[in-house]
Order: sequence, then structure tokens, then C-alpha cells
Amino acid sequence: MAAVWRKSSFSGTGPDNNCVELSAADGLVRLREGDDPAVVLATTPTTLAAFLRAAKSGRFDGDS
Repeated sequence: MAAVWRKSSFSGTGPDNNCVELSAADGLVRLREGDDPAVVLATTPTTLAAFLRAAKSGRFDGDS
């Protein structure tokens, strides 16, 4: 069965197709960019949630 991809509501529109798409199946979350759909990142929901919490808290905001 083909993956069902959902486009982020924060994604851009227009000819650039600059968007983030997400698909969930078999216990994994898959993410890809709309302009390069062949490159897919896969992770677990728990790991993705931890990454999002850390990003929102500024953990990856470096001083460099």
C-alpha cells in the first residue's frame, strides 16, 4: 500500500512546493520535503516528540 502523505499547514504554497510532508504507518513517522520527495526520514513517534520539544525549548539554538 502506498504511503498517504499529509502536507503541513505551515507549508508554503505555489510553484516552489516548499513544504514538509508527513506519513505514519507501521509504528513509524516519515517526513519529507515536497521539493525532494525521494529523501525520506523515518523515526518513532516518541523520538519525534522529544525532538520537537527540544526544538521548541531552544535547545538547538547555538551561540555560534
